Amino acid sequence: MRISQFFTAALLPFSALAAKKPTGDRFQDSNAAQLANGRPLQLDDKSYDALTKGPRDYSVAVLLTALDARFSCTLCKAFQPEWEMLGKQWSKGDKKAESRLVFGTLDFLDGKQTFQSMALQTAPVLLLFRPTTGPNAYNDPIPARFDFSSGTDKAEPIHTWLSRQLPNVPHPPFVRPLNYLKIGVTITIVLGVITFIAAAWPVFMPIIQNRNLWAALSLIAVLLFTSGHMFNHIRKVPYVAGDGKGGISYFAGGFQNQFGLETQIVAGMYGILAFATISLALKVPRIADPRAQQIAVFVWGGVILGMYSFLLSVFRIKNGGYPFWLPPF
Repeated sequence: MRISQFFTAALLPFSALAAKKPTGDRFQDSNAAQLANGRPLQLDDKSYDALTKGPRDYSVAVLLTALDARFSCTLCKAFQPEWEMLGKQWSKGDKKAESRLVFGTLDFLDGKQTFQSMALQTAPVLLLFRPTTGPNAYNDPIPARFDFSSGTDKAEPIHTWLSRQLPNVPHPPFVRPLNYLKIGVTITIVLGVITFIAAAWPVFMPIIQNRNLWAALSLIAVLLFTSGHMFNHIRKVPYVAGDGKGGISYFAGGFQNQFGLETQIVAGMYGILAFATISLALKVPRIADPRAQQIAVFVWGGVILGMYSFLLSVFRIKNGGYPFWLPPF
């Protein structure tokens, strides 16, 4: 214990020498503190007034924000890391401090008087105080203000705006650091998907190569589109409508009108007719028992007759002048 206290006391003079003493130059002191902290200066009412008052041969970019949870400022919380990243990169990129730009942050809890004096009702607000003296002096004492109405929460638009407002000074580039967590998560997901596909490929491959599956999917798609499915989406047709007598109309008269349920009924009729025809052509000839085969022919033939008769009756609803019909409908 005594040994550690001895070394601590011995190092105090060196740490005191390492610490930079204030020079009295507002820019030099502020820039040194900014570089030491690695982020924009945390201001209050007093330090804000001292930093922005004139005469001033340097620029000050101040973000007025409200980070406390009581204010529910989502944009303030989302933009704060971007602001600190921009201030850190600008300060480190401008090692010789040739741009003479200081970044600062004034939170509402620390700068209530400043917010009240400006009559600010919203946050965040970004102000740029340009030099009042020196070669890059501006005659207009009113600070430039960045418009957050677009909802931006990224540093790139702010960097572009600062560069445009300060044309005669160096502009250190802003390079967004790599998001190693996002890269790691993406690589993990990709490797997981590849591993899953490689492990499940023997199971899914027979399904993907199954001709009956693709035939069924193709048949469903054909039935949907031939029955008027796209017409419903384009025209935004109603599902059903009243018939004027207290009932429901399932079929709309005329070729330029149809209901959503009508499309489903027609698709079902097409599907039954197709399935019955395929069964008669492929399944029935394979029946070994002659009597069972005969019964199957009559059954499927009756299904085709009934469905085609119903289809003709629907067509007569669509076209009232059509003269033909087929029993039993």
